[in-house]
Amino acid sequence: MRRTLSLAAAACLVLGSLAVFVSAQEPQGGRGAGARGGGAGGRQGGNPNATFPAQQRPPGDPALIARGNGLYGVNCRACHGVDLRGGDIGGPNLLRSQLALNDQEGELIGPVITGGRQTPGMPPMPPLPLPPDDLKAIAAYIHSVQATMQGQGSPPAGARAELNILVGDAAAGQAYFKANCSSCHSVTGDLRGIGGVVTDPVQLQNLWVGGGRGRGGRGGAVSPESAARRQVTVTVTTANGQKAEGRLDRIDDFLVVLTTSDGTQRSFGRTGDVPKVEVRDPLEGHRRLLGVYSDRDIHNVTAYLVTLK
Repeated sequence: MRRTLSLAAAACLVLGSLAVFVSAQEPQGGRGAGARGGGAGGRQGGNPNATFPAQQRPPGDPALIARGNGLYGVNCRACHGVDLRGGDIGGPNLLRSQLALNDQEGELIGPVITGGRQTPGMPPMPPLPLPPDDLKAIAAYIHSVQATMQGQGSPPAGARAELNILVGDAAAGQAYFKANCSSCHSVTGDLRGIGGVVTDPVQLQNLWVGGGRGRGGRGGAVSPESAARRQVTVTVTTANGQKAEGRLDRIDDFLVVLTTSDGTQRSFGRTGDVPKVEVRDPLEGHRRLLGVYSDRDIHNVTAYLVTLK
């Protein structure tokens, strides 16, 4: 009897010591993935039972998220997909990205959008840097989607929906195209038969709204000729009249960097209007229209382009 009691006491001592050890090794704030991944999000007073940092932050500003949704659709959707899990071009899943999950207000996401990354390969998007407020809006939208995802980076739950965007008036779209697009594009030239080449209306709409960036051509491929036509170029004229021309790599208030036709990269310091800098962006017209046309205009033009077989 005494031996049995001694064994029981020893077992209780071992279990008690193990419990103390586990408690000492556990991060402050509780157990589970939520405590391990909480970071700054957990300290902001979000859901204590959430499992990801992005789910532990307070809900974002609806107006900022709505603005970020539009910016994401133009600049990010082709690579990262409508649900952030990766698009036709093969961009990484942002629902699993540690950088995106730990970002708070764009301080991690913004530099990647502006400067790109070497691993995995991602060019700066877009060619001309977005303002800081736009970067914060994109980050807010990404976090709003992350906050609804399931475990292991799965998308938000819900029944699969088929999106029908062919709700516009083709005749009105033709009139809008003639008034706003025909100076650069032609239905008998560069857009000849576009409705037969790009048969998915959603893909076609993304193609023309983005100026052909991302999902162009058959199978989503972008030809070298098409890429060259969309390339942002710059001419720099120095104070003594010398000129340098080439692809624009970077521009801000203090510096302009370009690559000439022979592959040489050149940089010029800027002081006010010296040197003179002339930027030529083939997509400028599309960017200008982003703040002009309505949803109705977009649907009308898409309905018209679908008819161009």
